[in-house]
Amino acid sequence: MLSYPTIDPVALSLGPLKVHWYGLMYLVGFALAWMLGRWRAAHSHYGSRLDSGWSAEMVDDLIFYGVIGTIAGGRLGYMLFYGQEQIFDNPLNLLKVWQGGMSFHGGLIGVMLAIWLFARKYRMRFFEVSDFLAPLVPLGLLAGRIGNFINGELWGHATSLPWGMRLPCARFPEYCQGLPSGAIWSVPLHPSQLYEAVLEGLVLFVVLWLFSSRPRPTMAVSGLFLLLYGLFRFSVEWLRQPDAHIGYLAFDWLTMGQLLSLPMLLGGAVLLLLALWRGRVRVDSDD
Repeated sequence: MLSYPTIDPVALSLGPLKVHWYGLMYLVGFALAWMLGRWRAAHSHYGSRLDSGWSAEMVDDLIFYGVIGTIAGGRLGYMLFYGQEQIFDNPLNLLKVWQGGMSFHGGLIGVMLAIWLFARKYRMRFFEVSDFLAPLVPLGLLAGRIGNFINGELWGHATSLPWGMRLPCARFPEYCQGLPSGAIWSVPLHPSQLYEAVLEGLVLFVVLWLFSSRPRPTMAVSGLFLLLYGLFRFSVEWLRQPDAHIGYLAFDWLTMGQLLSLPMLLGGAVLLLLALWRGRVRVDSDD
């Protein structure tokens, strides 16, 4: 078994100003997306035929729109889906991003709105933009999950697997309830945030990057992104503890994360199949 390392969630303190690792991970994610986007824009032969019209300035604009959509949508989505009581307690809790609490599904809605605004500005099609952006996102998801790990949140159920991680009771008393008085460590738990970092971050990045390295029909890359993210997130939720203040929504296993992932999984499958069908029809018509 493994023991959770001693990691201070605050990376740097400058008097009253505290810089949290969680926030830094988001900066890392945005920086990686920007660098990858710049690279794709500079290599017009890379990716689908739709990539050839991208400039470095357009990538800069797109990442800016995406940053606003991710932060605003992610925080608002989390508070609406998972933390409504926090809003009622103090509406200013909406602004406390450094404490953690960002919803991918809310962030996705925010980014979709950002893509729509960007597409209108540059007179592009929505999926023209989303196909370019999708492969840039997973490494940001990886960085965000590492931020979750440093924050000590989103743990899984108890496990006997050798990589199960026990938590210090002094920092995580909520995970030591029911243990003998004076217990120092919790029982080993699934590090589910690291599972998500690997699947939603590393694996999803590799698959999308390779898939988009050859010409694909419009919507195919976006559809594959939604399909795989929904599948990975739905699967890991089986091992992840539900939010304590929400619990299971139904059947003693359905979580909020799974419920929110179902539309992504189904919608992604529809987009991918529709894109491949249109691509096949176009090829047949050319023949």
